[in-house]
Amino acid sequence: MELFEYEKAVSRYLKTIIRTKMPLATWDFYGNYFSDLKKSGSDTALLKKFEVKNNWKSSWDVSKELQSQTVIVLTDVNLKIIFASKNMIYLNGYKPDEVIGYHPKMFQGPATNSSTSKSIGEAVKNQLPFSEVVINYCKDGLLYKCEIKGYPIFDTSGKLRNFIAFEKMVA
Repeated sequence: MELFEYEKAVSRYLKTIIRTKMPLATWDFYGNYFSDLKKSGSDTALLKKFEVKNNWKSSWDVSKELQSQTVIVLTDVNLKIIFASKNMIYLNGYKPDEVIGYHPKMFQGPATNSSTSKSIGEAVKNQLPFSEVVINYCKDGLLYKCEIKGYPIFDTSGKLRNFIAFEKMVA
């Protein structure tokens, strides 16, 4: 009987104080957010090294892009991928190290519009920026629609050094 009275008293007391409940899902959300921020920070640092090494004429605010879930792909002048941001896995299922050394055409397939691919190819050939929406393929073969904004990167002497693409999934 004494234990029952004690529990009732504790229950009355707890009702009088303000408590903030925080569901476990919230902790998971913030944990994932913090993990993504760390990844974008390391991606930003790596891209900064490419910028310094290749003496880029332009500077890109990649940290802002990465925080908005934009995937960044950097190629050499022969269009071989030399960098892919860690958030690529959320876009198409590929880890960055799985795409390094490959051509971005690896994401294309039968449903990819050939005239769009040709338009991108012409822009790259002429060292011009482009913005296109393409149908690409995930690692598991599923399709996704992707907006790609691509830019040639020149060094301070005007020599083409790299191409950079900012990619986002669109509806």
